[in-house]
Amino acid sequence: MSSNLETKSLFDEIGFKKGGFFDLGHPLLNSITESFIKAAGIGAVQAVTKEAYLTAVESGDGGLPPEIRGNKKSRFPGITGETNRKSVEALVRNTGKESVQWGLAAGVYSGLTYGLKEARGVHDWKNSALAGAITGAALAITSEDQSHEQIVQCAITGAAISTAANLLTGIF
Repeated sequence: MSSNLETKSLFDEIGFKKGGFFDLGHPLLNSITESFIKAAGIGAVQAVTKEAYLTAVESGDGGLPPEIRGNKKSRFPGITGETNRKSVEALVRNTGKESVQWGLAAGVYSGLTYGLKEARGVHDWKNSALAGAITGAALAITSEDQSHEQIVQCAITGAAISTAANLLTGIF
C-alpha cells in the first residue's frame, strides 16, 4: 500500500528559497546574515525560557535539589517576577541583548569560516579551529568580567567545540 502524500517542510510552506533566506549579492554577506538571524532567534528563545524557568523556581522550590535552589540568580536584574511594565521592559531589553550576542557570535564565526575557506581554498578542521578560537576570544572580550585567563579559556573552548563539530560532521 503506497501513499501519495506530499511532504513539505516549514520553509516550503513559508516560501523561502532552498539556497537561503537572503540574497544580499555576495555569499559572504548571505552566510553572515543568515547565521546572525538564526542564532539571534535561538538566543531569544534561550533567554526567555531561562527567565521563565528561574521565575518558576523562585515562586516555589518544592522538591528541587539544593544546587538548583542555591543558584537562582536571574540574568535579568530588572525583572521582579511581577507582571508590571518595568519587568516586561527589562525582559524585552535583556532578551534583545542576548539575541544580539548570539547573533554576533554566529555571524563572526560564519564570516571567518567562509573567509578562511576562500583564502586557503579548502574547508577543513583548521579553518574551524581558527574561526572558533577568534569567536571565543571575541565573546570573552565582550563579557562583563573579562580577564586574560577567561579570554584564553574561551578561545581554546571555541576552537575545541568548532573543531569537534567539523570533525563529527557527517558521522551522525
